[in-house]
Amino acid sequence: RYDVALDVNVVGVKHMCDFARRCPNLEVLMHVSTAYVAGEKQGLVPERPFRDGETLRDDGTQLDIDAEMRLARDLRKQMEADDDVDPKAQRKAMKDLGLTRARHFGWPNTYVFTKSMGEMMLAQMMHGGDVPVVIVRPSIITSVQNDPLPGWIEGTRTIDAILIGYAKQSLSCFLADLDLTMDVMPGDMVVNAMMAATVAHASSTRTSEPEKKPPPQQQHPHSVPAAPTVYHVSSSLRHPAPYAVLYRTGIRYFEEHPRVGPDGRPVRTRKVRFLGSIAAFHLFMVLKYRVPLELLRLLSILCCGLFGLAALYHDLARKYRFVMQLVDLYGPFSLFKGCFDDVNLNKLRLAMADGDHADSAFNFDPKTIDWDDYFFKVHIPGVMKYVHK
Repeated sequence: RYDVALDVNVVGVKHMCDFARRCPNLEVLMHVSTAYVAGEKQGLVPERPFRDGETLRDDGTQLDIDAEMRLARDLRKQMEADDDVDPKAQRKAMKDLGLTRARHFGWPNTYVFTKSMGEMMLAQMMHGGDVPVVIVRPSIITSVQNDPLPGWIEGTRTIDAILIGYAKQSLSCFLADLDLTMDVMPGDMVVNAMMAATVAHASSTRTSEPEKKPPPQQQHPHSVPAAPTVYHVSSSLRHPAPYAVLYRTGIRYFEEHPRVGPDGRPVRTRKVRFLGSIAAFHLFMVLKYRVPLELLRLLSILCCGLFGLAALYHDLARKYRFVMQLVDLYGPFSLFKGCFDDVNLNKLRLAMADGDHADSAFNFDPKTIDWDDYFFKVHIPGVMKYVHK
């Protein structure tokens, strides 16, 4: 829902900044965003903050955050006042509004659009303060590699929906190019990078008498604020892994650890067809599934739902909707052709190596990961244990 996403990712940032500005001894403010605020950009994506009102369109279109929040609020009030609009229709209208507004300004979905606005809100609210502001933009976060529990993960992430769909055998095709880079970072490495950045920026402003540091609102009106420092916690530039790694380790894992069906027999591992463009995917889905589904629905109506046709139709239609929902949510990520620059993160990494924190416990270097080994022994088993259950 657009209104909910705005409340969490934009208004939530505003409340956080209001609180931060009341903390006189605050040494650093860190905000966690996502690398995919870049939208569907290609080429090298720099570690730089958004300008106020910036969009991903090249025609000079400006974004007004207050206007967007009013738009969502007005629609919600309008629907709540209409007794004929049920909650399900309200949710759909709000989701449609978010997607429409996101694509109008150049973002592929509501999530990354509102995360981008959150970054802009952060810069607005902390403008003129002397507290260092850090924005951490992880790429796709995967299960913990080492600490505290290898394979642990909570909730379904982008690539995990593919694994779960495959495990349930409800996924026979997906929108993805196996040659494209799958930018992933284990959760513990993301946390390590966040801790390192916190220490680095807090220590750069620490004084001998921190309790006497004036709060941001008492600063000289002509002070020049530093722009937020952005860190891409990503692997696509330093140690890229193609989607083919996930596919081949998935096939290998399920062949060596076969699933058991309701009848107690092992479920045969079937291969998934991957389609490398949206046009090819939609054409394939229409010819392979949509047309036969419509024929089955008509046959079920003619036979009054006898011979199990109605149940078969609803089961196949559910699987069809599952795949289309996955593609709608994750397609922009699976076809992402950009590469996240990590020059700031690499400077932080080098500073860690030269300083007092050169400890593997704070490792956030993706070059230390064997991707095949990680996915086969850590991530896929973790998803099956903690998410799929």
